[in-house]
Amino acid sequence: MRFSAPFLLFLLLTPAFAQDDSARLHQLFDEDQAWMLKTSPEAATSYGYPGENDRWSDFSPAAIEKSKQHAAANLKVLDSIQRARLNPDDQLNYDLFRWRVGTDVDGNRFPQEYLAVDPLGGGVHSWVPQVMQQAPARTVKDYEDAITRLNKVPELVDQNIALLREGIKRGITQPKIVMRDVPAQVGQILKDAPAASVMLKNFQNFPATISPADQDRLRRAANAAVDGVVYPAFRKWRDFLATEYLPNCRETIGISALPNGLEWYQSAIRTRTTTNLTPRQIHEIGLAEVKRIRTAMDATIAQTGFKGSFDEFVNMLRTDPKFYFTNEHDLVEGYRDICKRVDEQLPKLFGKLPREPYGVEPMDAYYAPSQTSAFYEEGSVDGRRPGMYRVNTYKLDSRPKFEMEVLSMHESVPGHHLQIALAQEMQNVPEFRKHLETTAFVEGWGLYSESLGYEMGFYKDPYSRFGQLSFDMWRACRLVVDTGMHAMGWTRQQAIDYMKANTALSEQNITAEVDRYISWPGQALAYKIGQLKIRELRTMAEQRLGAAFDERAFHDLVLSGGALPLDVLQRRVEVWVNAGHGK
Repeated sequence: MRFSAPFLLFLLLTPAFAQDDSARLHQLFDEDQAWMLKTSPEAATSYGYPGENDRWSDFSPAAIEKSKQHAAANLKVLDSIQRARLNPDDQLNYDLFRWRVGTDVDGNRFPQEYLAVDPLGGGVHSWVPQVMQQAPARTVKDYEDAITRLNKVPELVDQNIALLREGIKRGITQPKIVMRDVPAQVGQILKDAPAASVMLKNFQNFPATISPADQDRLRRAANAAVDGVVYPAFRKWRDFLATEYLPNCRETIGISALPNGLEWYQSAIRTRTTTNLTPRQIHEIGLAEVKRIRTAMDATIAQTGFKGSFDEFVNMLRTDPKFYFTNEHDLVEGYRDICKRVDEQLPKLFGKLPREPYGVEPMDAYYAPSQTSAFYEEGSVDGRRPGMYRVNTYKLDSRPKFEMEVLSMHESVPGHHLQIALAQEMQNVPEFRKHLETTAFVEGWGLYSESLGYEMGFYKDPYSRFGQLSFDMWRACRLVVDTGMHAMGWTRQQAIDYMKANTALSEQNITAEVDRYISWPGQALAYKIGQLKIRELRTMAEQRLGAAFDERAFHDLVLSGGALPLDVLQRRVEVWVNAGHGK
C-alpha cells in the first residue's frame, strides 16, 4: 500500500507509527524523493529517473503553495526525530537533509515564483528545449512521451504568464535592463522550421531498433506538435514578454528595491554560500582578494616583457587578433584538445575518477548571445546521457585563447564533471545527496580546480597564467559588485566599470556577467567563498600532516561525500586530519 505524501507525513509524526528514528528518517527520504520526481518532472528527466517524461511541472498558485507546505511539513518531521539516536552516517544524512529543507523553508518566505524568467536559461523558452534534448530517446514509448509533453506546452506557457502578471501587480519583476534580449531569444527559436527545431533533435536520428514506419509516424506527430501547438504558444510567450512584461519591468537593478529585498538577499546569501556572512563582510573579502590577485597579475605582466600600463596590457589582450580563433570549429576543437590533455593528468591528483564520460559541444545559438563563455550540463544517473561541457561560439572575438585552459579546468575536469559525476555515483546514500544543490561547494570546487592546472603542467606561458589569474580576479570582483548592486546601491555601469578596470574579460563577457549577477542575486558569491574554504582546509591539512599529506587522498576525501555545506566539509576534513590520514 502506498500512502499519499501528506498522510505519510502525518504518520511519521505519530509516535505509535515510528519503529525507530533511523527508519522514520529513511522513510522521509524515500517519500520526499517520490514527491520531487512527481512534482518536478523536468528534474526527473534531467537526472535520468524514468516515469515522468510526458509531463511538465504544475506552476499554478495552488501547486506552488502545496510545495511550500510540503517543505514545512518535512521540517516538522525532522524536528520529531532525535538526531542523537542515529548512527554517524545517518547523522550526516540528517544534517544534509535538514540543511536542504531549511533553505527551502527560508527561501519560501519570498515570492521567487514571480520572477519566473531571466536571460540566462530561466523561462519556458529555455528549459523546454533543454528538457526535450535531455529526455531519453531509445524506445517508441520515449518518443511518444516526448510528443505528449510537447502538446502540453500551452498550459505551461499560460501558467508562467499568469505568474509574471501577478508579479507585475505586486511590483515584483525582473529589472528591465536584463530582460531586453529575452523576446529575441524566443524569436530565435521560432525562426527554425519545425523539423529543424532544437526541441526535436532526438527526432532527427532514431535508434535502429525503431521501425521505419514508427519513425515516420513519430516524426510527423512531433513536427505537427511543434508547428501547431508549441510554436503558437511560444509566439504568445514572446509577444507577452515584448509588449506586456518588458514595459512593466522595474528600472532598478538591486533586489533590495523589492519588498523585503535586503532580507531576501541575505536569505540568498545563506543558501548560496552556506554561511551567515553579511553583504558588507563579503564585500570586504572581495576587496582584499582583488588587491591580492592584482599584485600577482602585475608580476605576470612583467614576465611577458610588456612595458605599458595594466589597462594598456588588458586592451592589447582584448584587441590583438593572435589571441582569438577565426572560426567556430577551431575553437571547439581547441577546447576538446585541452580536455584530453587534462584527462591524462587526472590520476596524478585523484585516486578515484568517475565512470561517466563527458563531451565538449557548442551551446545552442538561440541563447548564446546572453550566455557566458561556457557551462556544464550534468549527465544522467543511469549513465546513458554523458555530462556535457557547452562552449560559447558566439562572437569569437570575445573568446580569447588564453582563457580556454582555465575555463576548461572549471567547467569540465577536474571541475564540475569530476565532482558532479562522482556525486551521482555515490553508493549507499539517500538519492537526494546525489543532487544536493550546495552552490558554495559545487562552484567553490570548480574555482579551486582552476588552480590545479599548475600541478598538471598547464599555464606554461605567461598569457595563460594571466588568464588563470584574471579568472580568479573575476570571481573576486563578483564579491564586490554583487553585494554592491544588491545591498549598497551600486549602478550597473559602476559594476561594469569595476570589472573592466580589474579583469581581462572582454566587454561582451563583462556585460553578460554583470547582467547575470543582477538576474541571480547572491549566486555569484558562492564561487570565491567556496574556493577560499577549500584552499584554507588544504593548507591546514598540509601544515598539520606535513610530509604525510597526500593531495590525492585529500581530493578524494573532499569529493567523497557529494556537495556539502562548507561547515560540514570543514568537520569532515578536521576529523580526517586528526586521525592522521595521509600517505
